[in-house]
Amino acid sequence: MSRIKELFLDKNEKVIPFITAGYPNKQDTLPMILAAEEAGAAMVEIGMPFSDPLADGPIIQNASQVAIENGVNICWILDLVSEIRKHSQIPIALMGYINPIIKYGLNYFLSDCKKSGVDGLIIPDLPPEEASEYIKIAKEYNLSPIMLVAPNTSEKRIMEISHIAGDLIYCVAMLGITGSSIQSSSKLINYLKRVEKNSKCPYIVGFGIKDRSDVININKLAHGAVIGSAIIEKLENCKNPSKIMKNYIRGLVNG
Repeated sequence: MSRIKELFLDKNEKVIPFITAGYPNKQDTLPMILAAEEAGAAMVEIGMPFSDPLADGPIIQNASQVAIENGVNICWILDLVSEIRKHSQIPIALMGYINPIIKYGLNYFLSDCKKSGVDGLIIPDLPPEEASEYIKIAKEYNLSPIMLVAPNTSEKRIMEISHIAGDLIYCVAMLGITGSSIQSSSKLINYLKRVEKNSKCPYIVGFGIKDRSDVININKLAHGAVIGSAIIEKLENCKNPSKIMKNYIRGLVNG
């Protein structure tokens, strides 16, 4: 059984940090991930920096640009995951865009993800209608293709996407870009109730989650809360990223 599938066998509260690979510095990424796990993170999303990240707001866009300038690429990220696996078995999902993956070669990329110890993939700009080859190969390698749904996704499509994904889907908490404020409570509750009713697999929620209160509320409605832009903000210009990460995740987990 994959690490992701095993993690979501129960609905215990889960905090899932998003970390841009190579931000603020390449040497910080491994210690930050290990610090996040030590502080109670259940799973980690590692962002693969891209020059034109359409779903990301200015905070993560800037982190991606810094990471690219630091020399981060797919090969380095896969080596990073291999290094993480020497220290940790925390579930890891890579989040990135399809163009660099196509350039790398889809089959080669998925094969190398498997070899390095990646558990799942989130590709925001690859719609299900264009994802059949990716999904087929990913599942052959026991990688979870984590598909996205949004507040305007119909109930029928939520069901279809959850069937396609199989292990886990990612609920975008609002229409727009990362870093925006989380939408009003009633709208979010109604949206996630629709997901609960129609999804055939566990689901996590991201976009706009910042504090312990958000984590508690999201975990009442879903299987985990993803924190991205708020983490990147805290890492900007900091001198000890691992310490910042540990303290912030600990606060999200324990209050």
